Amino acid sequence: MNKADLVEAVFQKIGGTKKAAEEAVETVFDTITKTLSRGDEVSISGFGTFLAKKRQARTARNPRTGEPVEVPAMQVPKFRPGKGLKEAVK
Repeated sequence: MNKADLVEAVFQKIGGTKKAAEEAVETVFDTITKTLSRGDEVSISGFGTFLAKKRQARTARNPRTGEPVEVPAMQVPKFRPGKGLKEAVK
């Protein structure tokens, strides 16, 4: 399923217009993105938790040359599934 399929599913469920369904999906994604960029987490009961984790700086190796490369510290998005999602997937 991609974003267009998700918009179609929302449209089929709530009706209205496809434009309104697309705006609803975009609003959800934008809100999650903005919240994570602030360093906060988004917890959706029964589905899971989106959070931003800090990854420490490290030294990696270039696979072609074997040369060491410094990778800076950064924030990376993580998702921790909730119990309801885990049970549904089993």
